[in-house]
Amino acid sequence: MYTNDFDYHRADSVEEAVELLGDHDGAELVAGAHGLLPRMKTGDESPPALIDIGQLSGLDAIEELDGENGISVGALATHAEIADSEIVREHATALADAASELGDPPVRNGGTIGGNLAHGDPRSDPPAALLALEGTLEVRGSNGERTIDATELFEGHFETAVADDEVVTAIRIPTDADAVSGYRKRRDPLSGYAMVGVGVWLRTDGETIQSARVAVTGATTTPARLSAVEDELEGSAVSEETITAAAAEAGTALDADAFVSDVQASAEYREHLLTIDTERALSDALDVGQ
Repeated sequence: MYTNDFDYHRADSVEEAVELLGDHDGAELVAGAHGLLPRMKTGDESPPALIDIGQLSGLDAIEELDGENGISVGALATHAEIADSEIVREHATALADAASELGDPPVRNGGTIGGNLAHGDPRSDPPAALLALEGTLEVRGSNGERTIDATELFEGHFETAVADDEVVTAIRIPTDADAVSGYRKRRDPLSGYAMVGVGVWLRTDGETIQSARVAVTGATTTPARLSAVEDELEGSAVSEETITAAAAEAGTALDADAFVSDVQASAEYREHLLTIDTERALSDALDVGQ
């Protein structure tokens, strides 16, 4: 299939990109464009103009934040760069795991994290990792700069809190030396997207789970935190019994109509798989029952 006609503009700075977005109603940003272009070819999206920010300098850095317990991942960092980053692997393992599972080599080497998150594809891998890690997006628009928390980012099917005139510049993730994290994916055999993806973040003292964050992507219409699982984990012993009991709550954490039903799997089956994959993701992160 072919896209509809569109105008093309190349921005030389974030400020110019913001200005171009304001000048062209309905315009979309592209960097890797691995999420947008396929939807343009199928007619799911048809922006009148594309604004290319893929060559902007300084937006692909991955670094630890001086004086803060956190890391910054530039919006133009590719998934391959994130997966291979020692900084991300050490401090935000869930994001490195998700990046390594995303798509195929061409997509991982061309696609960028900022575009992926702003696009809001509910089948993509990074959203579950970002939610579990409690990351934030730094964005810049016509009204200046602001921060969007991961829990406020995903508003619906391909809908996010990033405004039409805003550019994602970086992702920030807090770090904790006493925490572990990870991401586990059940790949859709047809599309390669996540049929079920689970991101986990856990702080322990070696014996007790002090704090927990668990999130899902792929199985649901919108990436989401699993609060019932988190509540079951917090304050409990690090054990197989705890993990099994907590994972059993995965299906109860969301409304029944939150689960996706399609030719690959029914909503009921995805809910069943979520319980299984939540248990496995927790076991992997805590190295329990291996």
